[in-house]
Amino acid sequence: MNNSEKTVNPKGNIQNLKPYKKGQSGNPAGYPKGQKNRATILKKWIEVAVKFKDPITEEEISGTVEDKISLSLINKALSGDVQAIKEINDTLYGKIPDTQKFNHTTKGDSMRPLEIIVQSKEQGEKFKELIDYVSKLS
Repeated sequence: MNNSEKTVNPKGNIQNLKPYKKGQSGNPAGYPKGQKNRATILKKWIEVAVKFKDPITEEEISGTVEDKISLSLINKALSGDVQAIKEINDTLYGKIPDTQKFNHTTKGDSMRPLEIIVQSKEQGEKFKELIDYVSKLS
């Protein structure tokens, strides 16, 4: 089938493409001008001063909403919540990068991880033989 035989959707035709007029929006019903985004609104409310009960000391204290959230997270971590502990560690020390990325799509390298495992096992066996040999000497 050549190009002249193909049926073309008129709405997908290049001749139907028209640039926007100057000053015309590509999405007229989109985000209204002056509308604050979620991050701006959260920053405003997270800095508000509040009084609350310290979940650790049980005392009435004053602080920000951010302080209250942080103390609640610490309290969850102290009770053993693993996700809270992870969140605190990630915030304080940074997330641990994922160094073990397995890419099996590269042609010719698909067996490489298996080769590494086999080599590790062989080296482990050789190491064990060496330890056995050295222990017999003493």
